[in-house]
Amino acid sequence: MALGIRYMAVSAFFYSIMSLQVKAAGARLPSQEIVLVRSAVLAIGSWALLRRKGLSPAGVRRGLLVTRGVLGFTALSCFFFALTRLPLADATVIHHMNPVFTALLAALLLGERISARAIGFVALSLAGVILIARPGFIFGAVGGLDPLGVAVGMAGALFSAAAFVTVRKLGATDEPLVIVFYFAVISTVASIPIVVPIAMAPTAGEWALLLGVGLATLLAQIAVTHGLTLAPAGRASAIGYLQIVFAALWGIIFFREFPDGVGVLGALLIVAGTLGIARRRESAPLISADGTAGATRPHAIRRLLPGSEERDA
Repeated sequence: MALGIRYMAVSAFFYSIMSLQVKAAGARLPSQEIVLVRSAVLAIGSWALLRRKGLSPAGVRRGLLVTRGVLGFTALSCFFFALTRLPLADATVIHHMNPVFTALLAALLLGERISARAIGFVALSLAGVILIARPGFIFGAVGGLDPLGVAVGMAGALFSAAAFVTVRKLGATDEPLVIVFYFAVISTVASIPIVVPIAMAPTAGEWALLLGVGLATLLAQIAVTHGLTLAPAGRASAIGYLQIVFAALWGIIFFREFPDGVGVLGALLIVAGTLGIARRRESAPLISADGTAGATRPHAIRRLLPGSEERDA
């Protein structure tokens, strides 16, 4: 296996570990509290890297940087909430729909052409979501997923896509680390008033999970950054879908979440649709959340080395 593909596989593994720890910590802690801790760690780390590189954190297009930060914060909050309400694999696969929404938003906001074939891939992915969620008004009394969790997960993918579109515009003027720094600071500040009324003191085990979320994210970021300098964007994005496989495995092992045939078919439709979109858009930024694996154009990745950051949105 080529070295770049190995890095991407390692990245998918650590992103799945991040999601696993979010779900475990979210069994008792509010999901927004997890967002706060993760964002604070990211803010400190990105600020330290900016200092080390001698870069100003102020940025050039500050209004757009703030917009990107708000969108990324919303996407991350939605993804972490969905992880606490849905089976691990289902929350992960729904969040991985963001390339579909990115294609649609880029067509609407940036005037990029979207082909009939791409629209077909979009429809394929949405059909997959329906099979996973199995809403009662279509499937009757058949038990589906928590509707709120699905709706928030879809919203997270949409906001993640909107964040990608702003990153696409920012890439010509602002350093990737500056974009990350704004995202982390805004996510930290925005989380505080939400968390204060509902905060719960973490136990020692929960602190270990919270710190593990930050560490897993860092390791995943390092791996994805190196992988995307060594592997073609299309192949790299395909390997990123290993995260769904890992998430399904962790769901079975740790939460007894056994997918059924309909759910597996839905996941395969989503993956097929989003891969179809991603392979036709290799030049587009895949920076993600986001929680979700991310990338930038190769020159931006090289500026970002060594070692950070942007995944969930």
